[in-house]
Amino acid sequence: MVQALLIAGSASGQGKTSYTCALAHRLRTLGERVRAFKVGPDFIDPGFLREVTGAPVHNLDLWMVGEQRCAQLLADGGQQADWLLIEGAMGLYDGQPSGADLAAQLGVPVLAVLDAGAMAETFGAVALGLEAYGRHRMLQWVGAAANRVAGNAHARMLRDSLPTELPWAGYLQRCEPVLPERHLGLVQAEEMRTHLSAVWNALDAALHLEIATLRAVPPWRNPLTPEPVATVDPATLQGRTIAVARDAAFSFCYETNLDTLSRLGARLVLFSPLADDPVPPQADAVYLPGGYPELHAARLARSARFLHSLRTCHEAQRPIVAECGGMMVCARTLRDSQGHEHAMAGLLDATAVMGERLAGIGLHSWRLPHGELRGHVFHYGRLEVHAPLTPAALTQPRRYGGPEAVYREGSLTASFFHAYFASQPQAAAALFGG
Repeated sequence: MVQALLIAGSASGQGKTSYTCALAHRLRTLGERVRAFKVGPDFIDPGFLREVTGAPVHNLDLWMVGEQRCAQLLADGGQQADWLLIEGAMGLYDGQPSGADLAAQLGVPVLAVLDAGAMAETFGAVALGLEAYGRHRMLQWVGAAANRVAGNAHARMLRDSLPTELPWAGYLQRCEPVLPERHLGLVQAEEMRTHLSAVWNALDAALHLEIATLRAVPPWRNPLTPEPVATVDPATLQGRTIAVARDAAFSFCYETNLDTLSRLGARLVLFSPLADDPVPPQADAVYLPGGYPELHAARLARSARFLHSLRTCHEAQRPIVAECGGMMVCARTLRDSQGHEHAMAGLLDATAVMGERLAGIGLHSWRLPHGELRGHVFHYGRLEVHAPLTPAALTQPRRYGGPEAVYREGSLTASFFHAYFASQPQAAAALFGG
């Protein structure tokens, strides 16, 4: 028997990540096996969920990932866990598809987590509004929990404000240390690894769980008949070695992307540009995911072995796929938020500029000869290109915003677009020379 929960809120910043991590930690201390998932295209929150559960974390999205694949990922997780905890994104009803859509389609009960730090009885009104708004979607509700609670007296006010049909699930008391934030979200888990044990202990001490509400969660039964992940020709990338940049500057990579490349037959070799590792000489292709190169621009500019090896790969016509921050490192220079310029690889005749405002957000797709690659964009940076550099293709936004340019210079494919490789494995393989 496996139980599942979608932990949702009324907006971003309500404490969903903190609460999900606290609940996962508590369940594990009680001897339960826990697998976690994240709604929507997100790289940072899954890092914390992966650290606290000790297991891979996959993204779930009805459009980007697909309904059947979401069902299969949950079913696979259910074979290895007692609890499936799904952290929502933004507000419960935000986006098309939203977290509410996913919960309704996959039959996952919802637990609302609300920031009650500056709230008393209005807590009940907001929680009831979320529940009432979802009645026509046939959502199952577990109850409501509060975050940033001052103490027992405050908690009683919040609990008593709830209608009887919406159970009280407990609260997370205001505590330190907190999960610090920066412009793209939380500071990455890998940057806090030495402090995470203290964070988990603090969250566990702050978590006041209404265990009876949790025990009332019904067993999860998949309403869909999961279809096995579509098979792909394992020979597509057979015999090819792909070097994948992985460190604090190149950490925005879907777990599924690496799984997909491996299923296609590729051998993956990780390396760290921040450590001035050169691209491994046996690599037939290079994958530069996004991340935070702007925070490490000076160090990357001094990584002479890495930059030289990347230029060598480009000159040798080995495929290089650079996403978002990875593309910025391929520019001639990177201008950070303080206006300082740092020399980069120079594969693109452009200057990568770190802006102060969000420059692109949302789900996107890229139509290729092998099919449609789906994914998303979320960036503050921009590319100041110099003639004659022009886009080779444009992505299509799903709902709002403009298209994103895809540049192709020799063997380099670069864009602010983050592709979800499993949405069209053959198209992904083609980018790496398959």
